[in-house]
Amino acid sequence: MSNPALRLKDVNEAGAYRLSCGVGELRDAVAQAGLTLFDADLAAAQGKGEFLAAIAQAIKAPEWFGANWDALADALGDLSWHPAPGYVLLLHNGGEKLGLSTGELAIATGIFADTVSFWKSQGKPFWVFFC
Repeated sequence: MSNPALRLKDVNEAGAYRLSCGVGELRDAVAQAGLTLFDADLAAAQGKGEFLAAIAQAIKAPEWFGANWDALADALGDLSWHPAPGYVLLLHNGGEKLGLSTGELAIATGIFADTVSFWKSQGKPFWVFFC
């Protein structure tokens, strides 16, 4: 990335990616771009419950957030409590499968893809980085 901050603002490039730079570099680029960073540490995630709890904590989810996939999709597609020109969800310490079973991982990645598409339709970038 020659200019990571400019790239993060590009709605058309937004998506889910394996992080190719350092976490510090990503944090700096997000700050320069003026986007909101949600930093989810998945070290304790050993299944759906802990995974959802880590993301809920990272996004400072409202009280209505339930421990289910629909709540995750609803919250990521709302974010009204965090108005911003765009969003970056950093998922780290989760290993290759983010602490989820194969089926759960497929559901989570589907939700991330749908979230990226939704925010693109709103003219805002939404990025998910795995590291």
